[in-house]
Amino acid sequence: MSKQKKSNQIHIVLGLGSSGISAAKLLKSEGKNVLVLENNSNKKLINISNQLKSEGIKVILLGKPLHINNFTPWIERICSITVSPGIDWEHIALKELRYKKINTQGEVELAWERLNHIPSIGITGTNGKTTVTNMLNHILKLNNLITDMGGNIGKALSKIALESMQNNYQELNWLIIELSSYQIESSPKVAPTIGIWTTFTPDHLERHNDIETYFKIKRSLLEKSSIRIYNSDDQYLFSKRKELPKGIWVGTNQQSFYSQHPKFWIDQKGYIFEDQKQLFHSTVLKIPGKHNLQNLLLVTAAAREIGLDHSSIAASINSFKSIPHRLEYLGKVNNLSFFNDSKATNFDSSLSGLESIPHPIILIAGGIQKKGDYLPWMKQIKQSTNGIVLFGLSANSLREALLMSSYTGEIIVKQNLEEATIASIDIARKTNSNNILLSPACASFDQYQNYEERGDHFKKLVKKYRDSK
Repeated sequence: MSKQKKSNQIHIVLGLGSSGISAAKLLKSEGKNVLVLENNSNKKLINISNQLKSEGIKVILLGKPLHINNFTPWIERICSITVSPGIDWEHIALKELRYKKINTQGEVELAWERLNHIPSIGITGTNGKTTVTNMLNHILKLNNLITDMGGNIGKALSKIALESMQNNYQELNWLIIELSSYQIESSPKVAPTIGIWTTFTPDHLERHNDIETYFKIKRSLLEKSSIRIYNSDDQYLFSKRKELPKGIWVGTNQQSFYSQHPKFWIDQKGYIFEDQKQLFHSTVLKIPGKHNLQNLLLVTAAAREIGLDHSSIAASINSFKSIPHRLEYLGKVNNLSFFNDSKATNFDSSLSGLESIPHPIILIAGGIQKKGDYLPWMKQIKQSTNGIVLFGLSANSLREALLMSSYTGEIIVKQNLEEATIASIDIARKTNSNNILLSPACASFDQYQNYEERGDHFKKLVKKYRDSK
C-alpha cells in the first residue's frame, strides 16, 4: 500500500460519549486520521467537538439519526469504524457497512486488541456486575496487585489502552472489565482469562428483541473465557447449566447441585466454604442483601483462582463499602433513613433493593419502564412498603399496574424526582415508616443522562432536606 493511500485512510468513530472520545484519542495517538460522527447536537457536544478539533480530531455533529448516506463521502477511504456501545450493533447502517466488508468493531474490542496481553477478568450479568467488579478490584489492590477496571463502569477501556502507551505506565497484573451485552455483542474478539456471569433476567429486550438472543450474547463471553464462574442461585442460569461451558459454580442456596454443593457455598451458620474447606464467615461483608452474598461468593471464587489465600480475601472484604448508587446509605434525618439505589434500572434489581432494606419502606420509582415481568417486584412492594411515589415517563402505567395488583399502600404520582422526594417524606411521616428508598426499577433517560446523574440529584435533595432541619 502506498504512503499516499495509507495517509488518505479514515478511521471513523461513532458516538461522542466517553467511549467514543477515548476511542478517537487512542486512534489519534497512533497517528491515524480520525473522524467522529455524532447524531445529536447540543451545547455540551459542541464544546467537546471543539476540544477534539483542537487536538486534530475531526468531528461532525449530524443533528439527525445515523444513515448509511452519512458514510458516502468517505466510503472508499474508510479503514475502520469503531462503534460506541450506545449505538445498536444491528443498526441498518452498520449492517450495510459490514456487508461491504468494512472493518467494524466495538470500542471495547478496539481497546482489547491493545490490552489482550494482560491477564483479565470479564464480568457480565443483568444485575450485580458493578458490585462484583468493584469488590474484586478492591481485594486485588489491597493484596498488592496492580489493577485497573473499566468497560461499562469507570474508565472506557480505550482510555486504559491509551494510558498504557505512556512512558510512566506501570504494567498491570490484572485488568478487570465490566461488560454489558451491548459491548459483548460488538466485541467478539474479547476473551478474558476469567469470565464471571452474575445473574440473568430479561433486560434490554427493546434492543435484543428476545431473551434467547440476550442469553446467547452473554454466553458468548463465557465461551471465550479460560476460567468460568457462575451463580447457581440464579434460576435461569441454573436451568441452563447443561448448555453452558463447564465452570465453577457458587451459591448460597442449600440446593442439591449434581447431588453435591456448588464449589463455593455458605452453610446455615453463615460460613463460606470452598468444597469442604471452611474459609471465613460471611459477616466480613458489611453491605446488606442476599444478592451481595452471591456477589461475595463470585468474587471469592475469582480471587482463589488468582491465587489469594482465604485470610487475605476476608481481610480485604472487611473494608469494602457499597458502591455509589447501589443501596447507598445517605444518612438519617429525624429517625428517617435514606437509601440511593438509582442503579436499579430494572424490576429484578429493584426487587433486590426492597429485600435488603429494613421494612417498612417508602419507595420512589419510575422513569422509562423496560420490558420484563414486574409481578415479583410488585409482590415484594406489597411486603416491604407502606407507600410508593412514582415519577417520570412510566409513572401512570406503573400506577395502573399497582392498582390492578390490589396494592393497599398509598400511591402518588409526581412529575419529577424533587416532587417525588418531598412526597415520600410526607408519606413516611404519616405512616411511621423508617426508610425512604430510591430504587426506580426503570431507566433514567426520560429526565437524566444516566442513572448516576439521577442518583446524584437524589443525594442533593436529601442533603437539602437534612440541612433544613
